Amino acid sequence: MLKVAIMGHGTVGSGVYDVFAQNAAQIAKAVGEEVEVKYVLDLRDFSKLSYADKFVTDFSVIENDPEVCVVAEVMGGVGAAYEFSKRCLKAGKSVCTSNKELVAVHGEELLALAKEHNVNYLFEASVGGGIPLIRPMMQCLAANQIEEICGILNGTTNYILSQMIHNGVAFDDALRQAQKMGYAENDPTADIEGHDACRKICILSDLAFGDKIDPDEVSCQGISGITLGDVAAASELGYVIKLIGRAKRTESGKIFAFVAPHLVPKTSPLACVEDVFNGILVTGNMVGEVMFYGQGAGKHATASAVVADMMDAIAHREKRRPVEWGDGSQKLLLPIDQLESAWYVRGEVPAELAAKTVAGAALTVPMTAAELREKLPQAEGAMRVL
Repeated sequence: MLKVAIMGHGTVGSGVYDVFAQNAAQIAKAVGEEVEVKYVLDLRDFSKLSYADKFVTDFSVIENDPEVCVVAEVMGGVGAAYEFSKRCLKAGKSVCTSNKELVAVHGEELLALAKEHNVNYLFEASVGGGIPLIRPMMQCLAANQIEEICGILNGTTNYILSQMIHNGVAFDDALRQAQKMGYAENDPTADIEGHDACRKICILSDLAFGDKIDPDEVSCQGISGITLGDVAAASELGYVIKLIGRAKRTESGKIFAFVAPHLVPKTSPLACVEDVFNGILVTGNMVGEVMFYGQGAGKHATASAVVADMMDAIAHREKRRPVEWGDGSQKLLLPIDQLESAWYVRGEVPAELAAKTVAGAALTVPMTAAELREKLPQAEGAMRVL
């Protein structure tokens, strides 16, 4: 019988245990042997649970147990999760995670450690939750050069925008609804300001383009400034507003990567992605445009992806998955102000530009984002047009 461990017993961690408990027979059939969760690491008291005997508070118990071959890291953050992941890999244990922040910030280091110790570091759940995305990119699209990744990567903001678009709910009220329903945290900053989506587009860029894209260097704009007036204006022009993470290869091989609210044409498949669902378009130079759609979060949806990675790590104990990217030394990321795109701008138009624009029409004067901000300093809001 194979032994595994779970680090963290929050929403996802308890879901991982549920998957192993409820689908034990299916998992055993898939990997060719029964799999038992031997330890669950958490400092809190879970003595009332039926599996309370599995809980430990000392990480070294997991680290030093040679029976444990794969560990799920579902703690979150880049503190203890980072340290424990490193120590697991050095101890010859594969690590599977849903921790997008850790993968985005330290992924290249942890992947290098996994390679050094001939184990796996897998992170399918870190981007699309329960949506199969990373593995299809690495395998099914492996014959392609990825040209662009563009998608709705955060379910919380998509829910808020859906309420604004379809029900006329103001941003603040839609956010409170999202918090009440458990879609948004008490502190929703990471979601509504785009940081969550930024980490995810960085991970996808790392995989697609082969070198680290630092989240701190990626332009990131959230949705807190969007009004019902913007929603109405977009609809009148044939668009809906979505928070989009994008990474695009240029002819030089350099890339643009950014997160920002966009006006998305109502004819785009992304326009139909509603509520807490995610939708990601991946464009390959041979296959063209491929779309991935589903729940990007949720207890069991995310847990199912973590357990699938653990099963994959078990299957590849003898020959590890060759996943890696560079340390950022290629400097692939281009300044966002160099990206040409159409814009939606809300505000008063200066007299010198008024003759060149009409209400509800695109500004046709070519300019960079920096020039736009200089010429329209009183603009209250600006969004790119997809």
